[in-house]
Parts: sequence; C-alpha cells; structure tokens
Amino acid sequence: MSDKPSSLPLSRRQALGLIAVSASGGVFLPGIALAQQASPYAGLALFDSGAGVCAITPEATEGPFYFDPKLERADITEGKAGIALNLRLQVIDAGCRPLAGARVDIWHCDAQGHYSGYPGQGDGQDVDTSGQSFLRGWQKTDDSGIVSFATIYPGWYRGRTTHIHFKVFPNDNSVMTGQLFFPDGLSEQIFTTVAPYTDRSGKRDTSNARDGIARRAGPLSQVALREVADAYQALMIVAVKG
Repeated sequence: MSDKPSSLPLSRRQALGLIAVSASGGVFLPGIALAQQASPYAGLALFDSGAGVCAITPEATEGPFYFDPKLERADITEGKAGIALNLRLQVIDAGCRPLAGARVDIWHCDAQGHYSGYPGQGDGQDVDTSGQSFLRGWQKTDDSGIVSFATIYPGWYRGRTTHIHFKVFPNDNSVMTGQLFFPDGLSEQIFTTVAPYTDRSGKRDTSNARDGIARRAGPLSQVALREVADAYQALMIVAVKG
C-alpha cells in the first residue's frame, strides 16, 4: 500500500452530487457551489474586516493526546496514508477582524484511530506510538488570519466522533482550545469504502449526534467541505475573544 494520500474515488464524487448536507450539520460543496452560498464560509468572502460582530467559536476539551512537538510546518502527514485533506482555518476576533501572527496548533488521529506520541491506544490498547509526531504541527496566521495544513481525513476511535483538535494562541498570554467536526455521512462513506480506513476491524460507534463534545460545540464547530484537486478542503472560521 502506498503511503501517498489517496485521491477521491470517482464513484463517490458522482454519488455525493453537487451538494450534500448531513443531518447533524456540515456541508460538502464543490468550489463553484461553495463560492455562491450565502454562508459564513462563502469563498472566504466574509472574512473581510468590518463584516460585523462574529459569534465566538465554542471551546472544547483538549483531550488526552496533546503535546507540543515544536514542529512549525504546513504538511503534517509524515507519510500517513488516507484521503488527502487541506485544512484551512481563519482566526478572527469578535469584530470579524483577522488576527495576524496567531499561533495555531492542530493534531488528530490517523486512519486507524491512533495519535502520535502515546502508548496504550487502539481497540486492544496495545498500540504504542511514543516518539512519533505524525499528524501534528503548528503555524502562525498570515495577514488575513489564515493557516493552511496538508493532512489526511481523520479516522475514528471508540467513544468519539471524527474530529480534529486545535489550539489558538492569539498572543503569549491567552489560548483557545477547540475541536472541529465533519459530516457523518461523508465520514461513514469513507470509513466503509476507502482503504486504509477499511483495514481496521469494528464499526464506528459514535456519530456527531451521540458525541457530547460535538453536541456542546454545535454548528459553529462544523467544517465546510469542498473538493479541490484530488483532495478535500475543509474550511472553518475560528472567532476568539478579544
């Protein structure tokens, strides 16, 4: 099996059609459709300064798998196989003004549901990834408040829905911790039809609606998804307190 991120199967592209919306929130949109939508994600057009007061993104628990690998990098895959994902976040304040120079950390599990850097993982709690740093990294936002990470679509592990963790450090004295979530329908399709997600035993046991953290975070923590060349692009606005 190649370690190169998988491309999007044509049959799945056709099956999803132009727009797919999951019952628990989140959207999948081709680029043209996304740009035409009157939504907070429309082509990043509403990221401009002076767009009005923005809803503060809900904070969420950090979870047990954070550490700082001191890796400032845009590509965090480290050879991990999976559907290619470009994660694009924009950090803004409550007045919708972009925050330049804010540090953004992200981390998430691989296609098998394992995080880097920790023992005792997996369904049998026998997977040890100590000393590894895959699917982790940080960057600082550009003048538009945007960071972009090359990664893979995250897998799942028991008791949690599919998610990516993030931390935003607007300055040296404050930090916001959150999680972002994906449409259940798309996750289920990937996990049941695409290798290496299909290589694991067992069936995903937690949807967005059954995940307490996802429910508390609500729709503001659901990414918008669209197709780019052989990958998905996930977009989310992260509005932090002043």
